Parts: sequence; C-alpha cells; structure tokens
Amino acid sequence: MEDIERNKANARRSFEEIFPVCDVEALAEIVAPDVVSRGRRPDEPNGFEGVKRTMLWLATVFSDQRWEVHDVLGDGDLVAVHLTHHGRHTGDLMGIPPTGREVAYEYVHFLRFRDGKTVEQWSVRDDMTLMRQLGVVPSRPGAPVGAA
Repeated sequence: MEDIERNKANARRSFEEIFPVCDVEALAEIVAPDVVSRGRRPDEPNGFEGVKRTMLWLATVFSDQRWEVHDVLGDGDLVAVHLTHHGRHTGDLMGIPPTGREVAYEYVHFLRFRDGKTVEQWSVRDDMTLMRQLGVVPSRPGAPVGAA
C-alpha cells in the first residue's frame, strides 16, 4: 500500500508543483530516463527528454498555467489522474496563433510507476473543448467559428 500512496503523491506533484514552474530537476526525480509516453506529440521523442520538452513547450503555449487535480486513483503500479489544465493561450499551438483566450480543458492521465518513477504514460484530452475555447471550431452546431 505504501508504494501506491507514493506513486499517487508523485503523480499529483507532477501536475500541481512541477509542470506549472517547469522544474526539470524535480521532474527527473519522478520520471524514469526511459519512460514511454504514449500521449506525446508526434515530433517528441520518448524518454525523459520528450517529457521535459513537452513540459517546456506547454509553458510557451499557455501562460499562467495550472493543473487542477480532481481525482487520483491507484491500483498496483498504475495511477489515474483526472485534471483540468488552465491557462492563457499566448503562444503558437501547432499552427494556431496566440488568441490571448483563457482556456480550461480536461485530461485523464494514466501513469505506470516503477520504484517511484513514471515508466509509462497515456493521456486522453478533451481537445474539442480546447478548440472551441480558442475559436477554432464552432461552440454550437451551425454557429460560425469563433461564435459563443
């Protein structure tokens, strides 16, 4: 039971403490060098370097970002984290120029741990909500893009 609680705490720490301030040293404490990230961007490598690059990239896309953790569940070596990512879109997001809009969209991350470090990661994001908030797709059927 002690490992499950440590893994849950490390998962929560990554989103509440490490990612918001881009703390690379702290990230190395809880992410294995050979981590396999199944939710990475196509141009990002696997391994710690890929997770670090994703963390730093997010900081260039969203200012004032924070992750609101709703639930952290653990079973064996697997931890599930349900959270909302908040921020202001102030950088290029895969070809979408900065809009200055506030965004809040949900994620679910699944993290597999070994010896207190993430060794495998999957994620599911609510990209449609994000695209609606950025004005890229209509917020309701039949509405023009960018309409409320």
